[in-house]
Parts: sequence; C-alpha cells; structure tokens
Amino acid sequence: MKLSQYFLLFTLLTSSLSSIYAQEEGITAADALQKEKIERQFDVVIAKSGKYQEYKVVKRVWMEKLKKNTIDTIKTLESKLNTTNQKINEQKSTISGLEESLAKTNDNLSTVTQEKDSINFFGAALTKSSYKTIMWSIIGVLVAMLSFFIFKFKNSNAVTVEAKKALAETEAEFEDHRRRALEREQKVMRKLQDEINKQRKAGTK
Repeated sequence: MKLSQYFLLFTLLTSSLSSIYAQEEGITAADALQKEKIERQFDVVIAKSGKYQEYKVVKRVWMEKLKKNTIDTIKTLESKLNTTNQKINEQKSTISGLEESLAKTNDNLSTVTQEKDSINFFGAALTKSSYKTIMWSIIGVLVAMLSFFIFKFKNSNAVTVEAKKALAETEAEFEDHRRRALEREQKVMRKLQDEINKQRKAGTK
C-alpha cells in the first residue's frame, strides 16, 4: 500500500472532527501546510478537501506538500531519536565508568580502612585491639620486672647498709682491742724494763 493510500485512509477516519476544527479556526490549507504542525496540517487538509459521495477529494499539491512535510517530520523525529539514543549510550557509558570508579574507590577505601585498623608488628599484621593487648602485656611484664628489681635492690641495699654498719662496729671493736692490747703490751714492757733495771742495780752493789 502506497503512502497516499495511507493518507486517504487516515483522512476518512478523522474527517468529521477535523472539519469542525478547521471551520472554527478559519485557516487556509496553504497556510496550514506552511506554518502548522503535522497533525494540524492533516486536520486542515481534510477539512478543506472536497467531498465525493462518502470520500474526500484532496488536491494533489496539498497531498504532495503534506507528504513532504510528513517525511520531513519523520526525519526530524528520527534525527532526534538518534541523538537521544546517542545521549543515552553516552550516559550509559558514563554511568558504567562511574560505577567502575566507584567500585575501585570502595576497594581502595576497604584497603585503607583495613590498613588503618591494623598495625604491622614484627612483620605480622595485627588489629589495633590485638596490638594494644600485646603492648599492654609487655608493659605490664616490664613494670612487674622493674618492681621486682627495685624490691631486690632495696633489700640488697638494706643488707649492704647493715653489713657496712656491722663492719664499722667490728673495726671499732678491733681498734679498741688493738689499742688495749698495745697498752697492755706497753705496761708489760715497762714492767720488764723496770725489772731489768732493778737486776742491773742489784748486780752492781
């Protein structure tokens, strides 16, 4: 079926309403074909066409003009549709790129979060809670050892002080004993010397 036959069938279906609309507007077919939208052009052409029995008689020049306008309108719509499809494809491509970028960003965020929440301790990756537990355990052991050594040092220092005190007392006693022994020895030596002197005196008489 040719395009003109489609137009004729379309005009038969819409003749009554289009006639009323065109009469109310009072516009010519030539003006409608130059200025109006394609739907309006059909209405005016149908309204302005002659009648033959139950058919509408449309001028050939109007039909050709209407055909041209219809084809132009279809081409315009196709162009707009292609442009829209191209924009849709571009937007899909952009969305796909954004989704990939978002996925990479989420992966990087997960990695950074994991690195932030973990600490490298002697080559082993530990969570912060585990690291804190180990560190506080080490600190606790060190504090306990320090307390033990301080306790031992104080005990050793007390023992040393007592030993020094005892040594000082012993040295004082020894010095006193040596002094008394020296005094006794001197007394004995004097007595012995006196006896020797007496013996000498007695021998000379």
